Order: sequence, then structure tokens, then C-alpha cells
Amino acid sequence: MTEWRPQSGIFVLVNLQGELAGKVHAIQERYDPRMANFAAPHFTLIGSSGAGPIDADTSVADLRTALEPIARTTEPMTLHFERPVRYMQTNTFTLPLDPHGPLRELHDRIKRSGLRFARPKHAFTPHVTLSHYRTPTDEEARELLAIRIDEPFVVDHLVVSLTAEPRAPRELFALELSGERKAHSAKRKGSG
Repeated sequence: MTEWRPQSGIFVLVNLQGELAGKVHAIQERYDPRMANFAAPHFTLIGSSGAGPIDADTSVADLRTALEPIARTTEPMTLHFERPVRYMQTNTFTLPLDPHGPLRELHDRIKRSGLRFARPKHAFTPHVTLSHYRTPTDEEARELLAIRIDEPFVVDHLVVSLTAEPRAPRELFALELSGERKAHSAKRKGSG
């Protein structure tokens, strides 16, 4: 069997919301307008690091069958950005997220869902990209690394998106993280 090498694929994203999305988008517009115009501020849960994109030929029905139970049994989670980093010998500056804990558990549950993924290029390193396409000046690089976003934010949804290069990504559907697993377990404990 030949290995599937995606020119396109299905990604699972988390879009930033509200004031935080506006703040990150303003940073992207300042330092990398092309990046700012490509997609709303987000981080990639599946499709980049830890797991490659899901096979683009996967039907929406199969995606829903695999992902809806995971979303339904995952509680929303509060995350914090770490200090910005620049990937070595690149123009890519990011706001990293802790790759452990509930975010990693969610990533791993999707990886074990039975969907077909391309091989990942990197270990799981969730992040929001601030600048990627532009080569910054030395001063801009220092400014990007000095950015601090300290407020926590809630991850309460997943966005399933199809990228078919060279076209822009297209959202297939979104899922709410509703945490029914814990609510069901708490209900059972209280009823005895």
C-alpha cells in the first residue's frame, strides 16, 4: 500500500474568540499581513504537529461519527499562552501552548479515533502563529519575542476544515465541547 501524501487534507482547529482573537489578529496584521489575511487566528489541534492532516477523501459523515463522541465527552478547557518563540532558522514566530494535560488528551483521543492521518512532521507542539511569511527586521523579531498575552482563554469548540491547495481552507462543520462524560459520571455518583 502506498503512503498517502496530502496536497490537501482535513484539519481540526480551535479558533480564538472575542477580544483575544482581535488582539492576535492585530499582531498578525502588523508583522505579517499575508498571514492575517489567510485565516482567522487559531491553533491547529490535528493536521500539523503530532498528527498529519486527515485524509481529504474522508466523508463528512465519517468525520462526524468519529469526532462527535469525542467533542461530546470533552469538557471545555482553560489554557494560557506561553512566551513567544521563534522556530530555529525560520521566520515563524508563535505563541506556544502547553502540549500536555487536557489539550494533549483531546489530541490523542482524536488520533485514536480510527480516522486516517498523514504522517506528522513534528511532535505535538500546539501554537498560534503570529508571523510566518515575512522576514522580520531584527527590531521586529525582538518585538515579536517581547509580546505577552497573559489572559487565560477557554477552548470550547473544534472546527473541522478542509484545505485543498492552492484554495483557501473551507470549514466543514464545528463541534461544541460539552463534557457530557463528566456530567454523566457525577450524576451516577450522586444517585446512589
